[in-house]
Amino acid sequence: MVHMGIIAVGGVLEKNGKYLLVQEAKKEIRGKWNLPAGMLDLNENVFEGAKREIFEESGYDVELTGIAKIRNSMVAGDSFIGIIFSTKILKQHSSNNKDEILQTGWFSYEEIVEMRDKLRSYEWIVEAIAAVENGKIYDLDLIGV
Repeated sequence: MVHMGIIAVGGVLEKNGKYLLVQEAKKEIRGKWNLPAGMLDLNENVFEGAKREIFEESGYDVELTGIAKIRNSMVAGDSFIGIIFSTKILKQHSSNNKDEILQTGWFSYEEIVEMRDKLRSYEWIVEAIAAVENGKIYDLDLIGV
């Protein structure tokens, strides 16, 4: 029996009451807005992977401060687990990976709620940001290493 699975990690970045979204460049999802997130690499833990993906897609170094949302579903016949972390911005670098991301933008929670058709995964993104907005964040210790 073959066991497969997809693990995605990312984060919610907040600054001055606005949240960072990235616009996807990949052909099948081109132009859709998403949280900075991506697939875990082999031999990488979820914490390292989240910080790497956030940096690659947004150009920001962050500290992970909590767990905003965990999702478990089926995607194309594979089990999918996604973990979105709350973050604290440490440093902004010059830019993001232009091969993966067309542009980045800061939006209020209300603006994001109105972007239904423009978001890659509406419920996933809105629920993660709402968790941060409402302070419903789980401790990082929930995930053992």
